[in-house]
Amino acid sequence: MTGRPFSAAAAPATVAGTEPVPGCSRRARSGAVPRSKASTGVLVIAALLLLTACGGSDDDGSDDKITGSKPSSTPSESPKPEASASGRPEIKLPDDAQNVFEDWETGDPKKDAALADSAESINSVDDAILRGKTETEALSFYNSGTALQDSVDYIKRWVGDGDTWVGTARYFGHKVSFLDDGSAVVIYCIDQSKAFIKDGKTGEVDRSPASSDSYALTSTRLVENKKKNVWRTVEVEAKRGASECQP
Repeated sequence: MTGRPFSAAAAPATVAGTEPVPGCSRRARSGAVPRSKASTGVLVIAALLLLTACGGSDDDGSDDKITGSKPSSTPSESPKPEASASGRPEIKLPDDAQNVFEDWETGDPKKDAALADSAESINSVDDAILRGKTETEALSFYNSGTALQDSVDYIKRWVGDGDTWVGTARYFGHKVSFLDDGSAVVIYCIDQSKAFIKDGKTGEVDRSPASSDSYALTSTRLVENKKKNVWRTVEVEAKRGASECQP
């Protein structure tokens, strides 16, 4: 298996031409990405609408790649929820396994709150995998509904094999929109070309070369829980090998 697999349980085809992805794991099996089993249709449509605004051009003049498909020379740290938000579980990934969220702020407080909690949803899945636990406070705080159940199923597979991952996963090119029902849709690209599966029994790291499947376009839906002051991820779907996310 090359690299860490995209997270969670197998998800249904999503953003136009999508194929099921076992959560957007590190190049092959970890990480937190697609975690839902069934699409409501709303998430797909919203993602497609957002994608029409995702165009940009890279150095070679192509216009179908999402901005940021090439690694930043100065990667940003994970966004942190406001310090005033009490009762939030702390997530701290080990130094040898990091998620990097590039330009993960827009300047709009509402969008930035959804983005920050989207990042924490991703971190919560990886935190559980790296700790070898299928139930953590952070996992159920930042995820709910099908996203939570599929994440638990996905983590169980990692824990059952005893594997973890090392390296760096990069998240970039985000787009945020709000639906009529108040929920948020966040789409982004994942680059897991530098994240690798570590065998739990031997400690050996699989550093197989990256491929187009090391990249994924991910669409998520979040619902705000005002009582707990958190945007919870409730649906996740991804398209492995998406051309929009290739370098």
